[in-house]
Amino acid sequence: MQAIARPLVRVAPKHVRYAGSLSVWSAVPAGPPDPILGVTEAWKADKDPRKINLGVGAYRDENGKPYVLNAVKKAEELLVQQNPDKEYLPITGLPEFTQAAAKLAYGEDSTPLKESSVAVSQSISGTGALRIGGAFIARFYPHSKTIYLPMPSWGNHTPVFRDSGLEVKNYRYFEKKTVGLDFEGLKEDLRNMPEKSIVLLHACAHNPTGVDPTPEQWKEISDIVKEKSLFAFFDMAYQGFASGSTSRDAFAVRHFVSEGHQIALAQSFAKNMGLYGERVGLFSLITANPDERARVESQLKIVIRPMYSNPPLHGARIAATILRNQDLYGLWESEVKHMAGRIIDMRHRLHDNLVNLKTPGNWEHITRQIGMFSFTGLTTPQTKALAEKAHIYMTADGRISMAGLNASNIDYFSESVSKAVKGEL
Repeated sequence: MQAIARPLVRVAPKHVRYAGSLSVWSAVPAGPPDPILGVTEAWKADKDPRKINLGVGAYRDENGKPYVLNAVKKAEELLVQQNPDKEYLPITGLPEFTQAAAKLAYGEDSTPLKESSVAVSQSISGTGALRIGGAFIARFYPHSKTIYLPMPSWGNHTPVFRDSGLEVKNYRYFEKKTVGLDFEGLKEDLRNMPEKSIVLLHACAHNPTGVDPTPEQWKEISDIVKEKSLFAFFDMAYQGFASGSTSRDAFAVRHFVSEGHQIALAQSFAKNMGLYGERVGLFSLITANPDERARVESQLKIVIRPMYSNPPLHGARIAATILRNQDLYGLWESEVKHMAGRIIDMRHRLHDNLVNLKTPGNWEHITRQIGMFSFTGLTTPQTKALAEKAHIYMTADGRISMAGLNASNIDYFSESVSKAVKGEL
């Protein structure tokens, strides 16, 4: 029987494209690199043993290593013993966590909490809280679709709020000449905003400058916000991590609420509990009464459901365990105080070193600033020279993460900065 000849079929290799064919994504342009991640990538590629990464916004211990809090470890041990399930959380999160987190922010004596008029929802860390808040405000705030951000502000604030459907504008905040707060400019811009505009305020440890208003200045800001009927949206990513005191760092939030402001608040537990990858946060709103709170929470669920359905479970359980267990809470407070204290110590060491090295300029702003970040006042050419010649990496605007400095590298960093300022690198 004669074999039937079959036509030869050539299968094109996967990498070969047929003539005239175009990918549906061929017109997608390359996006710009992330300014923070780019710093870390450059640092990783550097083989010099002296290299320092001051771009990453994460706490590092005295040896420059990531730090897992003992309170977190003990909370996880307790959770393992409880043998919990892995079921879905409700859309607005773990009630034990949301209640404890709101109490941490607003304080035990908060009238809105006592009156059950604080609408709450667990979020995917602080970024998620901002995104939920932006979407809710864009949908329901009746007076404005414009939010004013301090200049400068955290780089992600602008895209988060724009993607939420809000127009983004700015108000003066940072004074380059003094490397401090432009308080007069800030007040003037607040007074010139249209009534009932939305204004974003950093509750403590302003990112990226490390420059915060004093309590007396916060009181003035509150008075102007009330006078202009502005809506205050607080971002509190560093409660406890700034000064070492959770109460002190919540002063602005608690003062505004005590003055009758119906604020919105985004909280994060990434920094103060070291739960970076667990993505634990809270969004909350002050409402008029329990009925209004229930209606607001029902709409928060509708905002969240198509975004991600419900939040992560494990990190919320850790945070709730720490906040609700007296012994763990005390341990956590001591660890937060230690982390804040180490950063404050590095600020004083850096200031003293630069002064002793007779570095041109006034460096008092280093110790006046607070929190993880510092606007050093270094210029873009100086930061470039530090990266290329001293293997020290930071953002081009001179912002550094103080957590990246420790006893092993502070002297080398100080000497390198002094040389860069003197033009000797």
